[in-house]
Amino acid sequence: MTKEINVRGIKIGGENGLAFILGPCVIESEKQAMEHAEKIGRIAEASGVKFIYKSSYDKANRSSISAYRGPGIKEGLRILEKIRTELGLPVLSDVHSVEEAERAGEVLDVIQIPAFLCRQTDILMAAAKTGKVVNVKKGQFLSPPEMGNIVDKISSTGNDKILMTERGTTFGYNNLVVDMRGISIMQSMGCPVVFDATHSVQLPGGKGDSSGGDRSFVPLLARSAVAAGCDAIFMEVHSDPDNAPCDGPNMVPLDKLKAIIDITVAIRELVK
Repeated sequence: MTKEINVRGIKIGGENGLAFILGPCVIESEKQAMEHAEKIGRIAEASGVKFIYKSSYDKANRSSISAYRGPGIKEGLRILEKIRTELGLPVLSDVHSVEEAERAGEVLDVIQIPAFLCRQTDILMAAAKTGKVVNVKKGQFLSPPEMGNIVDKISSTGNDKILMTERGTTFGYNNLVVDMRGISIMQSMGCPVVFDATHSVQLPGGKGDSSGGDRSFVPLLARSAVAAGCDAIFMEVHSDPDNAPCDGPNMVPLDKLKAIIDITVAIRELVK
């Protein structure tokens, strides 16, 4: 059994119910972020679940130099802090350097390490030393057992508040595949495992200057991961994903979110 991680009253792991991490890929504006947080909040309340709000202040690994990256760390953290205080939601965003981890730790409830940076020791250590929960995305290039080295790096600081996220493994060019065995393998390390249902359907670099994806498979993979025993579901959601500036092809439309939440919660109860 995995340990229990408490994120401002949201208990992830152990014998707890399914947890959720939800939000748009990137912060487009304060208005957009607040509206999405409020709309997701109403959906979550209707389904009887709580969630951690996720949105990136900087998408530092975009395919194209001209792609929208976000408002940057200063403005992005200001917006996330407003969501945290005014709406009472725990917030998560990703960091890309030691300096960012230290600054973000002043605001975020969960510091996320992007998949491409999951082995960067200095970033992992800096995030851990903030004392906040650290969510590490498993790199597309790593096998599940290799995540044990990452857990060791973080826990060496005395911070054992660690989440690991499965988001697919490179499968040839511009494609990912999910090996559900990885959920159990990573859970054997004692940490709760999150399943990223939207990045798992991404087609990295599939459009040449941007990533593609196929959101139609999100519900299937989310159901499969919960049946396999994951502790939480991560989904990027958007009111108009087809016109979103980042990761639109794999984001879930808001009007489809409640159905996915309800079925995965039901499956989790059966699995328990």
